[in-house]
Amino acid sequence: MAFLGRVTGEDGLEERLQSLARHAGPRICFVNRYFYPDVAATGQLLADLAFDVAERGHSVRVITSRQRYEDSTARLPPREFVRGLEIIRVRTPRFGRARLLGRALDYVGFYIAAGAALLMNTRRHDVIVAMTDPPLISVVAALVAQVRGARLINWVQDVFPEVAVALGVRGSAVLVPMLQALRNRAARSAEANVVLGRTMARRLTERGTPAQTVVIVHNWADGQGIRPIPHQQNALRVEWRLQDKFVVAYSGNMGRAHEFETILQIASVLRNEARFLFLFIGDGAKRTWIEREIRLRRLKNVVFKPYQMRDMLAQTLSVADIHVISLQPALEGLIIPSKFYGVAAAGRPVLYVGDPNGEIGSIIRSADCGFGVGVGEAVPAAEFLRALIANPARADQLGRNARRVFDEHYDRRFALASWRRVIGVDEDIADHQAAAQHLPGSI
Repeated sequence: MAFLGRVTGEDGLEERLQSLARHAGPRICFVNRYFYPDVAATGQLLADLAFDVAERGHSVRVITSRQRYEDSTARLPPREFVRGLEIIRVRTPRFGRARLLGRALDYVGFYIAAGAALLMNTRRHDVIVAMTDPPLISVVAALVAQVRGARLINWVQDVFPEVAVALGVRGSAVLVPMLQALRNRAARSAEANVVLGRTMARRLTERGTPAQTVVIVHNWADGQGIRPIPHQQNALRVEWRLQDKFVVAYSGNMGRAHEFETILQIASVLRNEARFLFLFIGDGAKRTWIEREIRLRRLKNVVFKPYQMRDMLAQTLSVADIHVISLQPALEGLIIPSKFYGVAAAGRPVLYVGDPNGEIGSIIRSADCGFGVGVGEAVPAAEFLRALIANPARADQLGRNARRVFDEHYDRRFALASWRRVIGVDEDIADHQAAAQHLPGSI
């Protein structure tokens, strides 16, 4: 069954859906702090999966917050039905992401409210899929799964508390043993722990997660919705006055995990070369710092644009000549930047700043779709960009290579087929293009 569009308030429809759910077997209950219509990366990934499962006739509920990622004051409806699934939005504190203490209080509020909602909306043999936003929500989900006799699947987007330690969060080191013990207990109780790549799988198994439960399912992008758009056909190039520029873009969350000092150093090296323009699209905890540094360094070759709607991703990602993706090396394997998949779908080369031998750096090198540099290596990065501007054919080839590796490995249809198999709703066997990958195995 498939219900298209928002259906809240239609006479009798809610009762029909509830009746169908009672007879449709186990329900799948997803829990994550952000969900449709939010622009947060985890919310968009979850929307792809949850709607896919619901539109195939399965009973799906999503427990999430009433906030938006970019607006902690937003008040989304507490309950609605959209495209065949039920969204339950719980009330939480609204301190926002600007300060770590406020974020922590928001987390605690969500743990309590989401835990209560899970307890009320889960029954025996249901499937709970817990993402890692907020961190350690899997601990709450594991408790509910044990009480209700449900199956638990952890969807690990980042490895916590190790991420907090690597970021230097004050006081985090003191709590690490306790938090690791809680995380490991939740992981051991799970039927599957879904991770994003080999380095993350290795990090978890080294810390005690049973290897037989670790499943690799890469994050993804929609290869139909995001396709390469030539510059002359992209209206944003004109609207944003980029026609004569070689655009080096950073698109997405400007978070603490990402490395921006090197990017600004590259912009400084190229500050007197008029063809180069550095474009930041999005927002995040580090944006204020980036803007302040741009003023202090008197950089005139950097511009900012806000987050764009998801249906504009093909245009916004294709507006660039090359994209920068960055990750602090200490976070390698704890986080895997999902920006790569959209950039590759748009057929654009990648300049990776971080560990060139890490997860994304290795993909870029093996696919020949860009160049990787370490932190502080602004000069070789600038030389690479100069080489591309002097050789457009090489830049085009790198972009084609990016799209090719995307088509072969990272399109949404592969990941969703793998996820259906993990959850146990993979009745559409003919559509299976890729199986979930268990350790040990090959990517």
